[in-house]
Amino acid sequence: MKIYTKTGDKGQTSLVSGERVAKDHLRIEAYGTVDELNASLGLMKDSSDSVDLNPEIEAIQSLLFTIGSHLAASPKNKMALPEIGEEHILDLEKAMDRMDESLEPLKNFILPGGDPSASLAHVSRTICRRAERRVVSLMEHEAIDDRILRYLNRLSDYLFTLARYYTKVHGGEETPWKPVK
Repeated sequence: MKIYTKTGDKGQTSLVSGERVAKDHLRIEAYGTVDELNASLGLMKDSSDSVDLNPEIEAIQSLLFTIGSHLAASPKNKMALPEIGEEHILDLEKAMDRMDESLEPLKNFILPGGDPSASLAHVSRTICRRAERRVVSLMEHEAIDDRILRYLNRLSDYLFTLARYYTKVHGGEETPWKPVK
């Protein structure tokens, strides 16, 4: 099977339902940003020595594919899609609580960084926030499962906590924000 189809050569692509839309449609922007987030998580995971977290991160990546499938499905879609459950949101909360147990309480804002994996977690966090914004834009026009937005919101918090965790376990140092005078 060839990877190229040439069907998008005129600036349109297909949704899960087969409906054709412009490549800059709100749905495409939303799931394209989720796809970018997923790729950044792969880079972050591959850069870290903390392989014990790989199954957790891969589960997040898998759920991001599920989220992408929901975002790529217009209301005309008849295809069954994998579920996004409340337990996925709770899993992120439990993971943050687990990591927080080993972290010093946050007393001020910190600059993104700390070690290469932490920096990539911060990049992923900002992409996640953009994905949230794209989903909010889409939600203004179409009905979208609100668990998608709640999951992305929690995921950005998870990525911030993960950045701090990576900094600690990799022997890095957090840099407190100091306003420039």
